Amino acid sequence: MGALSHIRVLDLSRILAGPWAGQMLADLGADVIKVERPGAGDDTRGWGPPYLKDAAGENTSVAAYYLCANRNKRSITIDITCAEGQALVKRLAAESDVVIENFKLGGLAQYGLDYASLKAVNPRLVYCSITGFGQNGPYAPRAGYDFLIQGLGGLMSLTGRPDAEEGGGPMKVGVALTDILTGLYATNAIQAALAWRERSGEGQFIDMALLDVQVACLANQAMNYLTTGQNPKRLGNAHPNIVPYQDFPTADGYMILAIGNDAQFARFCAEAGRPELATDPRYATNRARVENRSTLIPALKHLTIERSTADWIAALEAKAVPCGPINTLADVFADPQVQSRGLKIDMPHPLAGSVSLVANPMRFSVTPVEYRSPPPALGEHTEQILQGTLGLSVAEIDALKGAGVI
Repeated sequence: MGALSHIRVLDLSRILAGPWAGQMLADLGADVIKVERPGAGDDTRGWGPPYLKDAAGENTSVAAYYLCANRNKRSITIDITCAEGQALVKRLAAESDVVIENFKLGGLAQYGLDYASLKAVNPRLVYCSITGFGQNGPYAPRAGYDFLIQGLGGLMSLTGRPDAEEGGGPMKVGVALTDILTGLYATNAIQAALAWRERSGEGQFIDMALLDVQVACLANQAMNYLTTGQNPKRLGNAHPNIVPYQDFPTADGYMILAIGNDAQFARFCAEAGRPELATDPRYATNRARVENRSTLIPALKHLTIERSTADWIAALEAKAVPCGPINTLADVFADPQVQSRGLKIDMPHPLAGSVSLVANPMRFSVTPVEYRSPPPALGEHTEQILQGTLGLSVAEIDALKGAGVI
């Protein structure tokens, strides 16, 4: 039994942040009911190519994007724009512990599916609303998207090469990181609200905003600014507070050095044949190395380019100097540590026979993550949910189908 197997989640969200939170709760055992538009469903179902291939190697209609955030869920299609559909969602909310939604500010109030309306049918409900900018403030009515928030929230000002370098300029992160982090924060917030409900009996409203999460996750860079009043500069792959902590060229590619203390730097210098660099006053301490990175980094690049990446990694790992390759995703999933940790899983899929997914990284000694079902087909569980959860008869379900409600 999963740690959250006693919890039912009504997932009204789509795209990534909300579904990511829903999948996390589902992986922990919650019964997550994904409510989708009849005939269309979650927008990401069509966000391809690439698409999942069937057993014959032909493309299906299932986009790879959709597969990343929707396993272990049950899909029901309901038209929430009509009164009958709204009534069904309210009945499901009455039988649920959590609602997740990511409509624009006030978007569900017109359907009577906002927090106040659903709280009236279930006072113990934990209702998590995910928006771009939150429930208040001058930007609250705006739509929010990950790329937009990475720029507005400061992350892109820190990411990319310096303007003076070739290819310099702001750069977004290669995955929708703000959406993912918001999903993770939402999951934590939901579980905290559930823990409070156990003590108080009260549900509550959770206001999650992509912008809030992005600013919160600026971490040390935010503190660098707040401490000095100076905007941090883009440093490419270099670190603002640690040197050497970046990529370096090798004879056949690149490697990463992640040297975090002076002893590691001394061991690197000895292996590189330049032990005197570790005692040079300009480089002997991390503080000195940060101040003199403009002369140190070129000197180190002249050394690292003399050996292959594999040779460097073998030599430096033997000396306990943190380092590593810059892997492609093919390299990642072929890596023995990744394979040992089981980070790629395979699940049965009705269209493809089998679908490969990325495993949940959490490891529990008593309540392990379970992979119960692949990302569902659109409306796959509509009849099951209406019959099993709401107790509707076959005739009632047929009537709803005939009216286009489901």
